[in-house]
Amino acid sequence: MCSANTNSILPEPPEELKHLSTQLASRIRETIDRKGPIPFSEYMEMALYEPGLGYYSAGLQKFGEGGDFVTAPQLGDVFARCLAKQIEQVSAELGQFEIIEAGAGSGILAADLLKTLESGNPPTRYRILERSGYLRQVQKETLGRLVPQWMDRISWLDAPPEENWQGVFLANEVLDALTVERFCVESEDVRQLQVANGPAGFDWHKGNFSNKTQAQIQAVLSGLAHYPASGYCSEVNTSLPAWLQTVTSSLQKGLALFIDYGYTRKDYYQPQRRDGTLICHYRHRAHDDPFTWPGLTDISASVDFTALAQAADECGLEVSGYTTQVMFLMACGLDQLISESMSLPEVERVSMNNQIRRLTLPGEMGERFQVMALSRGLEEELSEDLIGFSISDLCHRL
Repeated sequence: MCSANTNSILPEPPEELKHLSTQLASRIRETIDRKGPIPFSEYMEMALYEPGLGYYSAGLQKFGEGGDFVTAPQLGDVFARCLAKQIEQVSAELGQFEIIEAGAGSGILAADLLKTLESGNPPTRYRILERSGYLRQVQKETLGRLVPQWMDRISWLDAPPEENWQGVFLANEVLDALTVERFCVESEDVRQLQVANGPAGFDWHKGNFSNKTQAQIQAVLSGLAHYPASGYCSEVNTSLPAWLQTVTSSLQKGLALFIDYGYTRKDYYQPQRRDGTLICHYRHRAHDDPFTWPGLTDISASVDFTALAQAADECGLEVSGYTTQVMFLMACGLDQLISESMSLPEVERVSMNNQIRRLTLPGEMGERFQVMALSRGLEEELSEDLIGFSISDLCHRL
């Protein structure tokens, strides 16, 4: 149950970073001493977001070759140029519109989108929903350097807007960083995997869910073709409906686009995936121990897109498309970009081809990453005919 000791294969962090991790570990241990074993979701929240110490709160390089992982926008502007095609189709109906991006990373996706959109019908403003003060500063520096002409129309939000707005809500690799509950099946019962203090660090502890959460998880598992066998461990995002309601309730008319790695529920809880999908990243090394170097290690879980679709229904949103990233990019003009690359100088052509391979190959991001579009208030003809899902729409698999 994600308990492998990976310290022996991971590089040692420098002393100053060890000190940060030790501080965070001490704070988590103090919480456990005070409250007893805590839900994994609480541990994950502290490990990622504890002010000044959590992975996304401390001033550590996260993105690119020098960080812990590479996201699609970090590879170059191909991803943004294709994504812009889908935004342009929606903006043609909306007229004036804005973009709100959740968890904008380094800010490179925002910069590339604005550069692509400004020659047509650009957004009236671009707002970024970002809880990390450190990442806000990184984003401001990136955008100020790459699109200085836009800085008077870019702003940052502490919380989703309360006033109604129309446009496009973007969440690229955001859902995977939402906290999850870990569970383990014992016969027909489901136990909560909690985090406890152990003699050599943090240990797993089996506890009981609240009646409400127990019912949520049982509803998920009971709907599967085969109820998981005893010993099966996985995770579930019990807060997803509330989160989606919060970030989209004021979207009066427009589209919410989610790009992330994940599966339909049927594939998520496959019998062979008996330890779930939790994955950790530290300096471009993937491992399975969320207790290693807390605060220095990214922790994430794959997205259950069936759960996202169900949450959308509860929030009054329509599922207007679901497909793999490669099919979405192809439908949004990737083939045209490939043709255009043939006339580029060799260095630029090689760079673009490398981008495209990483974005589209099945073993890279092409099929591991999925795209889901949720709409509200759009004309029926548009909501049922979004360009990004014109080649392949997998909604029937949800």
